[in-house]
Amino acid sequence: MIQCKELKTMAEMEQMQELEGRIWGMATIPTHQTLTAVKNGGIMVGAYVDDQLVGFSYGFAGFDNGKSYLCSHMLGIEQAYRSQGIGKKLKQKQREIAIRKGYDMMKWTYDPLETRNAYLNLTKLNGICNTYIENCYGNMQDGFNKGLPSDRFEIHWHLKSPYVVEQQPVNTENPTALNTLTFNQEGLPVFTKAKEIRELTEYSYSIHVPKDFQGLKAASQELAMDWRMKTRELFQKLFEADYVAVRLKPHESDGEYIFVKKDNLDLGGKQS
Repeated sequence: MIQCKELKTMAEMEQMQELEGRIWGMATIPTHQTLTAVKNGGIMVGAYVDDQLVGFSYGFAGFDNGKSYLCSHMLGIEQAYRSQGIGKKLKQKQREIAIRKGYDMMKWTYDPLETRNAYLNLTKLNGICNTYIENCYGNMQDGFNKGLPSDRFEIHWHLKSPYVVEQQPVNTENPTALNTLTFNQEGLPVFTKAKEIRELTEYSYSIHVPKDFQGLKAASQELAMDWRMKTRELFQKLFEADYVAVRLKPHESDGEYIFVKKDNLDLGGKQS
């Protein structure tokens, strides 16, 4: 049985810090910072199995153009407990608490070439993305990020919108593909651009990405960098034309992003 609850005490911050270190193997956030954040509009949620902390989601208050939102900075799950739906449970609990505290928007970032995260953020949670940040965190040295620009998608989760509350579906059939994925002699995925499209006028478009980007990076840093730079160009082109990423469709050998125009979504009220 997985139980998710809000964490508020110093002892709980220390538990989270220990888990954070095991997950990423890098310098952790000081507990005085996380405790201060949760006392001032931030939210820390923990996932427990038999009283053992196995996952957490941490966010703090953000502010932009006169409006507050929750910046969900980190979500981590112990390796042995991944692919069990814990990430979704953590985000749902975080959303529940955020609404109670008065937020109607949550934002966070993730690497767009990590399909597991994309599937959770877009397909399961109905988050959207139309913001691409080049080398968001600079040159990171942890195992997940070392060697590549830390490019990120910024997810916008419209917490009380019909699109999220009602889990409104999106037509993902027959998008126009902007690239294809083939395999070289070593069995590694290679980016291949589709026919050049000068004007983006279709209802939906798709971009294919490797299913296991970490495995690709371990096998060929050169190919991983090629995927980073070429998908960066396509993502930015779509966002500039007012398309948003709405789904990640998993396939046997790749993940397929789906993009539609933002005004096709019922995000409720003023959009951001």
